[in-house]
Amino acid sequence: VKLVESGGGLVQPGGSLKLSCATSGFIFSLFPVAFYRLAPGKQRELVAQIFRDGSVRYGDFVKGRFTMTRDNAESTVTLQMNKLEPEDTALYLCYVFIRATDHWGRGTRVTVSS
Repeated sequence: VKLVESGGGLVQPGGSLKLSCATSGFIFSLFPVAFYRLAPGKQRELVAQIFRDGSVRYGDFVKGRFTMTRDNAESTVTLQMNKLEPEDTALYLCYVFIRATDHWGRGTRVTVSS
């Protein structure tokens, strides 16, 4: 199983970024995939999780700012993040749980700062 995140960077408050997670090594269409984030001094928290049917569960802090989608043909998920705030600064990690095993990508860093 391989998860590779991309799309992070530096953005001003109020700006947007689009993260992607390219996956391989498993039957993508059968599994939920999630983005978590890890910020300095904070616990890891769920950003969004997309299920097989395309439904999405978002963290409470998202408040309609983010949209997660999946492309089963490309085995990829994307996270469109709008109205970014300094509090969104974190390492964003892709995650999938397969056969009782956690699989994580290395993450892509998002910094929201003026």
